[in-house]
Amino acid sequence: MKKQHNYSATIEWTGNLGRGTLNYRAFERSHSVSVEGKPYMLCSSDPAFRGDNTKYNPEELLLASLSSCHMLWYLHLCAENGIVVTDYVDKAKGTMLESVDGSGRFETVNLYPKVTVLEKSMIKKAEILHKKANEMCFIANSVNFEVFHHPKISIEE
Repeated sequence: MKKQHNYSATIEWTGNLGRGTLNYRAFERSHSVSVEGKPYMLCSSDPAFRGDNTKYNPEELLLASLSSCHMLWYLHLCAENGIVVTDYVDKAKGTMLESVDGSGRFETVNLYPKVTVLEKSMIKKAEILHKKANEMCFIANSVNFEVFHHPKISIEE
């Protein structure tokens, strides 16, 4: 039997400047994201869509979700396979295409994990496990675009 996991989040628009959505320029795109028992995040739209560049936007959060899901699966798989990871940093990048009508979609996401392992003998397996992590990642399995991986593995000095 498949296991079911349920999640909830509250998104609250905080950008009403007193006139609601009277017109396109009459409101801010500011909003908060909260999950019960956790700190809330201040968010907005991308500045290209009249958003606040000091706040997270949905596109950045999607990118962060893909990257962190991949990392968590990767670390899990490394632990199971005797690969000792001592550091992991990913500078993920995504490309979104905007359509003429204003809609859009992500075309690709590229993950660039820099992984440090304990021993040289672990490098080859550490590289291979990125493919398996992608296959297992809940978020990557939920999107309709390809997620590419460009890992760099080094040895702890």
